[in-house]
This record gives sequence, C-alpha cells and structure tokens, in this order.
Amino acid sequence: MGKRFEELIYATLLLIIFSASASAQPFRRLTPSDFRGATRPGNFAEVAETSCTIEYAYSARRENDYYILSFNIKLIMNNDQSWMDRSRVNTPALMAEILKHEQGHYNISYLEQQELLRTVSHTVFRDNYKQLAGAIFDRIDAKYRQLNLDYDNDTQNSMNKVQQHSWDTYFARALSSVLGKDNYYAAVDEGSTTLEDNR
Repeated sequence: MGKRFEELIYATLLLIIFSASASAQPFRRLTPSDFRGATRPGNFAEVAETSCTIEYAYSARRENDYYILSFNIKLIMNNDQSWMDRSRVNTPALMAEILKHEQGHYNISYLEQQELLRTVSHTVFRDNYKQLAGAIFDRIDAKYRQLNLDYDNDTQNSMNKVQQHSWDTYFARALSSVLGKDNYYAAVDEGSTTLEDNR
C-alpha cells in the first residue's frame, strides 16, 4: 500500500511540474494584416483562407518507472499562407463578416492546442511514451480537422448566416470555458488582438 501511495504522489508531482512548465499562447483576434499570402486565382468559393499549424514536440527523460516529457505545443498563424481576396471585400461590413468567419478557423486551431496541452498534462507516460504521445496528437488533430471541415460545410464558407451564428455561439462558449468568461468577453468587447490566459 505504501509503494502505491508513493507512486500516486509522484505522478501528481509530475503533473504539477509539467503544468508549471507548459504555458499557453495568448488567444488572438485576426485582423486584415494577418492575411499576407497570395490569393488563389479562380477560387470563387472562398474569399479568404486561414492557415494555422500546430507544432508538437517533446523531449523525454526517464525517472524511476516514469518518463517525464517536456512538451512544446505551439500554435502558429501562417500569415504568408493565409490569404484574402481584397478585391471582393468592398465594404467594412463585409470585411468584418469575413474576419469573423476566418476567426472561427483560428479558434478551432486554438482549441486544438489547448486540448493537447490539457491532455498531455494529465497523462502519465511510461515505456510506451512515444506511441502514446503520437496517438494523443493523432486523435486530437483528427477531431479538429473534422471540426474545421464541418465548420465550412455548415456555414457554407460564412454564406449561411444562421449556421454562422450557431458556430459563433459555440466558439463563445468553448473559448470562455478555456480562457475564462471575463477574459473572453473582454477581448470580444474591446476588440483586443491578443488575450493572455491568466488563470
């Protein structure tokens, strides 16, 4: 009983150590200057595209019968691959609408990063840490790739206003649970471009 209790305490300490060393990137609101990539010629279905990448890397070291993994999980906004056909965005209202839809794609990537951080911080890694770390990424990444496809299909690339509003409500709920309601709504109301997660 004593050894099992020590293992439980040790696993808890590992989670605390990992949680202290893993930091979340700030949430950000997209602006027109985020879209610097070349417009795709002949693409009439889309006015803009947001490109984000999740970098997922770790280092491992053995300690007793556990592995301590230090993760580096970054969300990168690929500005040079994100594009907007400004010739088709002819009013401030249309620009706001396009940015709101593209923000949804960024939100999905941000939520993926946050879920990865939460999941690895609650996982105890043993000898199969490579397979487990890879499986965690693959499972969560597949979930959010599908979510991105569902988002564009449901909203018809923002043309379906009812569905766009439904997704906007979903994002508000999901982000306020990750960032804290006050932080999320402060960023939305004040038009801030970054938001630190200060929890």
